Amino acid sequence: MEKRQLGRSGLRVSRMALGTMSWGSDTDAEEAASQLVVFVDAGGTLVDTADIYAEGECERILGSLIADLVPRDDLVIATKAVARRTDGPFGGGASRGALLTALDGSLRRLGTDHIDLWQLHAWDASVPLEETLSALDYAVSSGKVRYTGVSNYAGWQLATAASRTSLVSTQVEYSLVERGVEREVVPAAVHHGIGLLPWAPLGRGVLTGKYRTGTPADSRGASPAYAGYVEQHRTDRAARIVEAVSTAADGLGTSPLVVALAWVRDRPGVVAPVVGARDTGQLTGSLAAEEIALPHAIKAALDDVSAIQFGYPERWPK
Repeated sequence: MEKRQLGRSGLRVSRMALGTMSWGSDTDAEEAASQLVVFVDAGGTLVDTADIYAEGECERILGSLIADLVPRDDLVIATKAVARRTDGPFGGGASRGALLTALDGSLRRLGTDHIDLWQLHAWDASVPLEETLSALDYAVSSGKVRYTGVSNYAGWQLATAASRTSLVSTQVEYSLVERGVEREVVPAAVHHGIGLLPWAPLGRGVLTGKYRTGTPADSRGASPAYAGYVEQHRTDRAARIVEAVSTAADGLGTSPLVVALAWVRDRPGVVAPVVGARDTGQLTGSLAAEEIALPHAIKAALDDVSAIQFGYPERWPK
């Protein structure tokens, strides 16, 4: 798998990241082990998790696998600290105390002495930004963290944080059906040398084409826990995009999943889409995108059918 620099840093990662949100919930430890082996065998290095996934079980599973199955030094481990509010003395959220406590918890569950990429899961307006960023700076200076990033930050939030500390990445939802980040987040990231790690690059599953004629019984769209999550992208606009993706896939002799993933992977500023899978078969389908480079005509057609509206001030002057 091709490697890319992560932002303006010396860290090189695979141009696809393995997302593990389902580990410990929809995906058991045995299946997780299979996914990790397949991913690493394909040349993948970047594995993304978070302290909130399955209430920490996801990190524990990953920690057990890097101890027994895959050498630690072969992976770039990325995890996120979730800014949840609590009634405890530190108030939770992105306070210095809460973040550093969360960091120690992640290190313990992962069974490692350092995290390669530690990311703030969300902006916390109730805590001074200087305090939040001081936790990132301490994490790096202490040796517990190698690089830092953020997730789900708006453009102005990302630019403000980047002007005060060293960030190498930002995780945001980005796909053919969700291109809103192109208005402010992508320009801010490119300007500050921050790499984009798109989550939900397949439009929460919609871009695979599985919902074209209904809702499969075994899909997230049929799950009470995830139906609303998927439904957000089941719109008339999304349906037109899915048809275009399917047409392109037919012409290239591949799957809609591969076309959609290759499109976002090669967008300006993108380093590695974060691809999750409930089983190894789904992951193998995503890995097939490594063999595809979309022709210019197809990229242009997909750009056109999925285009979003820009105006003032993003398009100033006219």
